[in-house]
Amino acid sequence: MSQTVQIPSPEVSNTPLASALGAPERAMHRGANTPLRFGGNPMELQGLLDKAGVFDMGYRTFVRVSGKDRIRWLNGMVTQGVKFMTPGQVAYTLVLSAQGRIQGDADVYCHEDVLFLETDRSQAERLLTHLRRFIIMDDVKLEESDAPITSIGIVGSQAEEILTHLGAAVPETGTFAGSQLAGVDGMVAQGYSPIVPHFEIHVPADRALVVWNALVTAGAMPCGLEAMEDLRVLEGVPLYDVDFSDKHLPQETNLQRALNFTKGCYIGQEIVERIRSRATVHRSLRQFELLDDAPRLEPGQKLELRAGDTVVGELTSTAAIRLPKLTKNLALGVARTEVLEQNAALEYDGGTATPVAAPLF
Repeated sequence: MSQTVQIPSPEVSNTPLASALGAPERAMHRGANTPLRFGGNPMELQGLLDKAGVFDMGYRTFVRVSGKDRIRWLNGMVTQGVKFMTPGQVAYTLVLSAQGRIQGDADVYCHEDVLFLETDRSQAERLLTHLRRFIIMDDVKLEESDAPITSIGIVGSQAEEILTHLGAAVPETGTFAGSQLAGVDGMVAQGYSPIVPHFEIHVPADRALVVWNALVTAGAMPCGLEAMEDLRVLEGVPLYDVDFSDKHLPQETNLQRALNFTKGCYIGQEIVERIRSRATVHRSLRQFELLDDAPRLEPGQKLELRAGDTVVGELTSTAAIRLPKLTKNLALGVARTEVLEQNAALEYDGGTATPVAAPLF
């Protein structure tokens, strides 16, 4: 008999899968309780890299953008070239203030008659409040989707093979397509994949466990937040409100994939263009190799980086990578550009950090 997920009531912060799986260890992540680990590291990280790992993405949510002016309006709100997108495309974007500071990030999904912004639950309300201020005489409606949909991720060299085995249509990078997995109607998107292929599956919340079990039966290893965070640091992918925030300008994050320089005017564009014309920023987000152990940082926790007695930056995410092909302590962080250009070792409490070019794997 098929298993189904009991959808949590709004006041419960578990994701649908976290509730259904009964994961013994959970952690609050991006606005929802998510499974922390299953078999534990380094086994889960190894599975994500060498085979395929399946993980809960129920902390993601959708903002529906509708109305006849939606494309023109959203193109003027975000850094991505929305007006160039065609139905079936998905693209990563930043949302800026008029001063060019990053207010949040999201993935834009372009459908035939509607756009969706997918972001973390922890960002949704703030982004909605920010964006709604700019709807003046536009035929645009913004609303957090009330559809009972949840997201499942599958990552790894064998992810495409598993999806195909289950009957899914596998889209190319930067696209999505309606698909059926294990008899469940849903949608599959292929996202940014620095080391191994990354796929995201959107399915009805009350059928999520059916899809999860089918993926596991087909060979995907259940993975928790801990392994996914280690993979994120290994791949050098920064996280909003952790590695960068509303203090930062887009070029300081090295998220060039979120920027389009031919799309025309948008909020914050003047600052972005000024930085591009001067070809310089005062600080930059980088991956670091730690020559000593470092604690796993909680969201919002930082480790100061120093050059001698001078504070020149901070470490924001850390990961202890213990794999047959790679044994290193890695971190993401932001430091002064002139210091990074020297490629010199910087000090933090407990060790030294050297900037490297990500990803190392």
